[in-house]
Amino acid sequence: MDRSSGQSGAAFAGETPGELSARAARALWWGSAGVVLAVLGTSVVVVGAEHGRRLPVALALVLAQVCALRWQVRAPAAVLAANAVTGLAVWALLPAVTLTGALLAAQVTLCVLSATRPRRVSVRGLAAMCLPAPLAFGAGGPAGLAIFVLTVVLAWTTGQWRRAQRERIRAETRRAVVEERARIAREVHDIVAHTLSVMVIQAGAADDVFTERPDQARQALRAIETGARSALGELRLLLRAFGPDEDHGGAGEQREPGPSLARLDELADTVRATGMTVRVRCEGAVDGLPAAVDLAAYRIVQEALTNTLRHAAGADEVSVRVTAEGECVKVTVVDNGRASQGRSAGVGEGRGLMGMKERARLVGGSVGAGARAGGGFEVAARLPVEGTE
Repeated sequence: MDRSSGQSGAAFAGETPGELSARAARALWWGSAGVVLAVLGTSVVVVGAEHGRRLPVALALVLAQVCALRWQVRAPAAVLAANAVTGLAVWALLPAVTLTGALLAAQVTLCVLSATRPRRVSVRGLAAMCLPAPLAFGAGGPAGLAIFVLTVVLAWTTGQWRRAQRERIRAETRRAVVEERARIAREVHDIVAHTLSVMVIQAGAADDVFTERPDQARQALRAIETGARSALGELRLLLRAFGPDEDHGGAGEQREPGPSLARLDELADTVRATGMTVRVRCEGAVDGLPAAVDLAAYRIVQEALTNTLRHAAGADEVSVRVTAEGECVKVTVVDNGRASQGRSAGVGEGRGLMGMKERARLVGGSVGAGARAGGGFEVAARLPVEGTE
């Protein structure tokens, strides 16, 4: 299928013949039929005018080829064989029609075969199409042979190009799906891991003081409720982002804002409710950052605080510092926990730390994490602002 049959080539939309819609198959048929009728049909009418008895038979053979093209997607090998035989019959009836022109329908089918079937199958079709080459040489000499072989190889190559294009699109789609799944997994991990870690600590604290200090127990339970509601709100936003576009609740619905550096104090309050001292310091303008950088910075702080709650032995204080400079945002989270060989050895191996590094990488930044010489653990991230959409 060459450039003159662009409508036919555009119909190769699916990865396999089974994925081709009925509409695309009809478009492929009409396009291929139009090319064969316009080129071969016209040649047969012009040449056959001098052969009155042979003309009707030749036209019938051309129409048979056009009808066979209807099944070229479903059974390209069989259609190729049928069109090759009928094409040779047309050439035998009207030798003035070149062999290349008489086998045009077979070349179109060869292109479809090359585009929709494995290469080993299409190579056999290519070899079969080259068998009449001696006939082309006998009829037109070296020039006739060269034209015939060139058109056959071009038809097969065009199909291979279309197949490679579809495979590239398929690979890109598969990669996009994998990346999207990884992004959803990171979001769910960040939301659930942080919230459950805080809730477990608060529930334990409430149980310890439930009898002696009921007011403090109620405060911990209220903090659990607030954290759970916040996590549910973030999960709803996440699910809504990946669901169909619908008007949830109408125009008057009050939606909870998504994760952002502007909500760092709320995030710190959930950790403070466990009894840990959290100091938050923001320098520079952090309210005009690109959405991707804003979310990445927030999630890195969230994951660092979660790791402090879960892994920092003896830590009772953690400081968060966010510095917005002209070209980047720097995030530093430091706790005062005791140095732990197990924790330092696992740097970069846990899902949380890997998630932080991946978030930073997606926006062109980097994350470093490790134990401090004087004790404690530090997470430092640098996220560029320029060039981030």
